[in-house]
Amino acid sequence: MSNTTPQTFEFQAEIKQLLDIVIHSLYTEKEIFVRELISNASDALEKLRHTRITERDVHDEKLEPEINVTTDDKAKRITIQDFGIGMTREELTRNLGTIAHSGSKAFLKALGEGAQKNSNLIGQFGVGFYSAFMVAKSVKVYARSWRKDEPGHVWSSEGAGSYTIEPSEGERRGAKIVIELKDDCGEFAQDWRMKEILERYSAFVSFPISLNGKRVNTVQALWLRNKNEIKEEEYTEFYKFQAHAHDEPRLRLHFSADAPLTINALLFTPKENTEKLGFSRLEPSVALYCRKVLIDAKPKDLLPEWLRFLKGVVDSEDLPLNISRETMQDKSLVEKLNRVITKRFLKFLDEEARNRAEGYEAFYQEFGVFLKEGAALDFTHKEQLTKLLRFESSLTEKGKTTSLADYVSRMSSEQKEIYYLVGPSRAAIESGPYLEGFKARNLEVLLCYEAVDEYVMNNVREFDGRKLTAADHADVKLADLPKPEGALGEREIKDLANWLKDTLGERVSEVKSSDRLVDSPVLALNADKFMSPHMRRMMKAMNRDGAENPLRVSLEFNPRHAVIKRLFETHTAHPERAKLVAEQLLDNALIAAGLLEDPTSMVARLNKLLESV
Repeated sequence: MSNTTPQTFEFQAEIKQLLDIVIHSLYTEKEIFVRELISNASDALEKLRHTRITERDVHDEKLEPEINVTTDDKAKRITIQDFGIGMTREELTRNLGTIAHSGSKAFLKALGEGAQKNSNLIGQFGVGFYSAFMVAKSVKVYARSWRKDEPGHVWSSEGAGSYTIEPSEGERRGAKIVIELKDDCGEFAQDWRMKEILERYSAFVSFPISLNGKRVNTVQALWLRNKNEIKEEEYTEFYKFQAHAHDEPRLRLHFSADAPLTINALLFTPKENTEKLGFSRLEPSVALYCRKVLIDAKPKDLLPEWLRFLKGVVDSEDLPLNISRETMQDKSLVEKLNRVITKRFLKFLDEEARNRAEGYEAFYQEFGVFLKEGAALDFTHKEQLTKLLRFESSLTEKGKTTSLADYVSRMSSEQKEIYYLVGPSRAAIESGPYLEGFKARNLEVLLCYEAVDEYVMNNVREFDGRKLTAADHADVKLADLPKPEGALGEREIKDLANWLKDTLGERVSEVKSSDRLVDSPVLALNADKFMSPHMRRMMKAMNRDGAENPLRVSLEFNPRHAVIKRLFETHTAHPERAKLVAEQLLDNALIAAGLLEDPTSMVARLNKLLESV
């Protein structure tokens, strides 16, 4: 049969199977067909660019390398035209009617069985092209090859099992796809809808894209350019576009990697942490691209959850994606991407902390809570994250922080543990009794003010071989200090401890003389290894189980304090008054610990004590 007459062909069996999968079960969003066709058009233009390097005699030499999209909402028609490499009649048959790649049958079988494998099909005519049939009554492809002696042809099909090829006069170089939409898909012929899709998926395609005569893609894919050639204002413009932001970014990381994966990444941290401001929980905002084509705007597994504050783009050519480019199927490669990017960002933060301490401190004030979350939950990166944590300490000025590494560098050889205290503020911690013994021994204590800090410390557990220990826990043992004169004697201390235990009963687990008090008469220590005072307050606020269990603390008293010496004298001479004083001292200690839950009885007791003044 002559090549000048129309010919009708049956689709290859594999194509029929592929069409059925694409149309009925593979794609979750019909709009994906636009991305697929634009990507194919971009590939065709890229192939022409390479061809021109070796071939001088190219048809339609003066045609600009561009992609034009037109919509007709009344006719429910979309046209996508590129001036790329084009196709001959034989290429139309091979690319659109068959799958000529080895292993294709095995790929389709695996795809039908729900396997996670993939062949090199994506981004080529013959695969993504078929997504058009999700929305099309019919598809026509007008094509003319770059070769001057090849005529133009039109390929047409309704996707039902056959296609037709016939000559077409007057075609320009490249391919023009005309889609007649199904009745329920007319929205895609609306100018605003097409513009929305193009801006979402194809904003960074290298070649100009016009929609009904207006340029759509105006922002460059900065992540693929040499960072030494990019101006600050270009980075800022890109950040505002990609993150839908109005502020300037706080930090920026632009890097490339060749192994173990080919990666180009441009990551930003915003100025402010909106979660801290009371807005809803952030969603992943680092978009994933493959050769400048958007794969997923908010991929959940690309980065760990604690990096959800990052904005930007990651582009990897190595991603094996499913046939629609929408879902990452090879979990091991995604995990590898996750590890490479996370490791590189943590290295970047470490460099910031060492070389630009003030800038890192400002970043940490906003986003430190995310690093704490990671240190507590991300075992893989726990060590690097713990090095990045910062806290005020008893040796730093108010507002100044220290790292755990710096804390360790100041420890004496005798000190084996890293001490910390959790409280609502520095003033509250410093005015309480828990620092006294540590200050007296010149032991540094980290000061933790955020609700998450205790959870972080309990999960991190140690740093550089030193255990992280709450300074207000009953198990803490401190070295002896010289005994000042004027304290109660050993027998008197024992008698008073026994009397206090009997008097206070079930409210205390034990009573003993303190080796950590200097200026305060008493303190209450956590006797519950499984629930600290701070955790108890949090559990109570959330009405969680365990918060209503009877509170018992270990009470320590200062045998050198005037109040305690007076109590010893009173407990035999005026036992009723002494009982009121003992109960008040316990409540005072609970107030300092933030554990006094009901002050009613304390107020009545104070009134009674005042009567005796």
